[in-house]
Amino acid sequence: MDISQVRIARSHRRTAAIQITPQGEVVFRAPLTMPRREITRILEERRDWIDRKLSAVREDAAAGRAAPLSREDLVALARQAKEILPPLAEAYAARMGVTYSRITIRCQKTRWGSCSAKGNLNFNCLLMLSPPQVQTYVVVHELAHRKHMDHSPAFWAEVEAVLPDYRDSVRWLKTNGGKLLSRARQEI
Repeated sequence: MDISQVRIARSHRRTAAIQITPQGEVVFRAPLTMPRREITRILEERRDWIDRKLSAVREDAAAGRAAPLSREDLVALARQAKEILPPLAEAYAARMGVTYSRITIRCQKTRWGSCSAKGNLNFNCLLMLSPPQVQTYVVVHELAHRKHMDHSPAFWAEVEAVLPDYRDSVRWLKTNGGKLLSRARQEI
């Protein structure tokens, strides 16, 4: 590991932390006032740990396994989901002639989305790791529940009326969804 390749992220935190992202990037999270020499000292002290973690990420990638997401990764995905999914839901709700109450973004281990009887929509932040057409499908799927609170033929006809190729997204989720869901160790 070359220390010059470490990304230093300074913030109003009190303590330092080292993060290895699923992509194999080393991020040193430092307080605003921490001197560069202290960052270098800590990185040198933790070099063996960093090298082990980087090796594990490379092995997982080579074996087709994705590393678990860190809390920081999940927070970033949730932030991204809050920017992307509500406008998408608003646009498709208008197109479908439905309303909803509020939207909540969570990190869930088994569901991509849900719709309550009160019209509250819930979406999984891990959707941000899926293609845009899959994100759209999940939004339309949950909005279709505003007309049909089941998975009846009428429900699927509603989804198909809006997204004729929705089955491609269903297949994508069946093939890839489990791998994405398994990357979430903790809820945010």
